[in-house]
Amino acid sequence: MCDFLCWRRSDLTSCARIGCVRFPGRPLCSRCPAMPFSAQPPASGERYALSASLDNARHLSSLLRAVHFQDHATCLATASGLRVTVEDAKCIQANAFIQAEIFQEFSVQEESVMFRISLSVLLDCLTIFGTSSLPGTSTALRMCYRGYGYPLMLFLEEGGVVTVCKINTQEPDELLDFDFCSTKVVNKIILQSEGLREAFAELDMTSEVLQITMSPDKPYFRLSTFGNAGSAHLDYPRDSDLMEAFHCNQTQTNRYKVSLLKPSTKALALSCKVSIRTDAQGFLSLQYMIRNEDGQICFVEYYCCPDENITEAEL
Repeated sequence: MCDFLCWRRSDLTSCARIGCVRFPGRPLCSRCPAMPFSAQPPASGERYALSASLDNARHLSSLLRAVHFQDHATCLATASGLRVTVEDAKCIQANAFIQAEIFQEFSVQEESVMFRISLSVLLDCLTIFGTSSLPGTSTALRMCYRGYGYPLMLFLEEGGVVTVCKINTQEPDELLDFDFCSTKVVNKIILQSEGLREAFAELDMTSEVLQITMSPDKPYFRLSTFGNAGSAHLDYPRDSDLMEAFHCNQTQTNRYKVSLLKPSTKALALSCKVSIRTDAQGFLSLQYMIRNEDGQICFVEYYCCPDENITEAEL
């Protein structure tokens, strides 16, 4: 039995000589029906709880790499799209949001579908043809999940070669609820990502903490580190060309462990804008707006707890 799969009528069966899985815009083998991949019925009348297809798997893999700081992730699919959540030590949470409109096909048969998966394995599968393709080529993806207890199935095709991956899923863990609704936000600014990238390059990252000051008065928005070379401060005036929105209601100064914030630099590198928000307890939200190769917008959001070991006197 060969490794290639061929759609025949309503069955997904192995093909003894040659076979293919139909992807949008990709050629069929001579013995496959002229039916678009997204329209083909599931095998043996199977009903998938989740099915989705993408013309370019890199749109998904690049977002997932932006939240890949732990081996496992929790996936939640609803009619709105797919959310992939990664947590560490109940202190930081990252969410990658891929709206349903990004996919060429996105179907969820239940109100929500949730499972835990190895993010490392998922990324390895999505990039099985390499992290970059030749000009004019891309890796097409079809993703299927039958439901609780079943593996996540990936069909990937590039240049006429098809790979089928089955990734075991697990019972999802209970996720932290940062309850970061708009009514609880005390301070919020929106910066062009270029400004924050420059800050991370200039500040002394040997510091254990990053101190963030947000205020309706000067210094407005200040980033501070306390590393081996001493203290460093970087101020942004509210009328800076990099500042797209400034809504600060009260002066807040909070410190966050650099070790917790470093994973977010992956999303920062991909983003064009970043929204920085804090609530009354000092919890931090970093929401990155990312535009993919086709100009479509996705979001990656990081939540981080303030450093509880810092006293008011130190601030």
